Amino acid sequence: MNAARNDPSRDTTRPLAPGQPSAVQDSATGLPQRGWSVADTLQRLETLRSDDVRWKDGRVFSLAYYAGPEAHQLATEAYRRFSGENALNMEAFPSLRIMQNEVLAIVAGWLGASATARGFFSSGGTESILMAVKAARDQFRHDESRPVTRPNVVLPTSAHAAFEKAGAYFDVEMRRVPVRGDWRADATAMAAAADDDTIMFVASAPQYPQGVVDPVAEVAAVAAACGANCHVDACMGGVTLPYLARLGVELPEWNFAVNGVTSMSVDLHKFGYAAKGASVIMYRDAKLRSFQGFITDNWLGGMYGSSGVLGTKSGGPIAAAWAVLHHLGDDGYLALARSARDTTLRLAAAITSDPRLVLRAQPDATLLSFGAATDPRTGNPALDIFAVADLLRARGWYVDRQSPPPSLHLTVNAVHAGTAEAFIADLHTAVEEVAARPAARSGDAGAYGTLE
Repeated sequence: MNAARNDPSRDTTRPLAPGQPSAVQDSATGLPQRGWSVADTLQRLETLRSDDVRWKDGRVFSLAYYAGPEAHQLATEAYRRFSGENALNMEAFPSLRIMQNEVLAIVAGWLGASATARGFFSSGGTESILMAVKAARDQFRHDESRPVTRPNVVLPTSAHAAFEKAGAYFDVEMRRVPVRGDWRADATAMAAAADDDTIMFVASAPQYPQGVVDPVAEVAAVAAACGANCHVDACMGGVTLPYLARLGVELPEWNFAVNGVTSMSVDLHKFGYAAKGASVIMYRDAKLRSFQGFITDNWLGGMYGSSGVLGTKSGGPIAAAWAVLHHLGDDGYLALARSARDTTLRLAAAITSDPRLVLRAQPDATLLSFGAATDPRTGNPALDIFAVADLLRARGWYVDRQSPPPSLHLTVNAVHAGTAEAFIADLHTAVEEVAARPAARSGDAGAYGTLE
């Protein structure tokens, strides 16, 4: 390595102006003519993120999860140490196999899986969902007693958007069925939407938009009666729900203890507080898991096998997940779940106390959704809830905006215990301001994800 390149005193370009990260590109390739020093490069990284949301400060109710500086620093260091290792071939990196297997065993315990369960580590909930759909497609495509060539999946309108991506990627029809009045999956309506080409039914624990747990037992029973798989998307609740149950929260059955559940997804980079991206897709047995993988020798490079969408996979997320799970331990996750649940209930109570706001549902776990109450005089919303979100954003808060119906969504985790009261105060101030000038306040609907 060129020692001069790491000299912090070497001034290779003019300082980067805030908000102008691409101001210095000195060559036809877009690269600087002379490489930046380590110090200068890091300073530019900090400048680039100067306008990013402040998720470690507890002002973000989406996208990021924070159990405190110690766990975060451990995850960062574990990630750093294994960032260059490649989980494409664990024969070369047996440490990654050991860590992955230990993480899978912990997750299996959370999901109530038996000793026959088998899973894979994935890059996130989207990949886990994609792989569950792909595995079901291949399973039924090769079923000699029931070969399915035009597969479909029956799922409630509340199921995650990643299922739509899976359908588009793998040519599987997604049959959306309206939810019940309580926002939960309607198992009877789902049964009516199925046919001989249905390969999977979907339930969520909890579903993301309104934060309620679907009637998994009912959906799984329908799936079993149809001879189809049942996938439970527990990306949001797979870590938290076992601890909430221990804390006395009444929950419907939701995991592998339910007959008919064939696969589950759970994200570790959410309420597991691991580094991005870390998720697990778990199957009831090895045979079901076998349909997920891909293997070929139809090239000049030898045998190639892959468990998921990715080929090369950094060992960083595996190591970070392993480190954080063992560091926090059972007692740590119990305390974090209690904190997040208590904060969720405080926020829900504050929202309920304002007659201009309405909870979409009482939260089953640590997600909640709310919107504008209906004005009894007009039958219309009392205010523009997205205008409220705009004012919250101006005060440094970031919340999800979703529809239909127009709502704000809070993913409450451990970091919010210390900021909930400040959020409640700013929420009420924003509501007052929007309500005082309704004609002048129209908010932006925003987006859950962006195409960039």
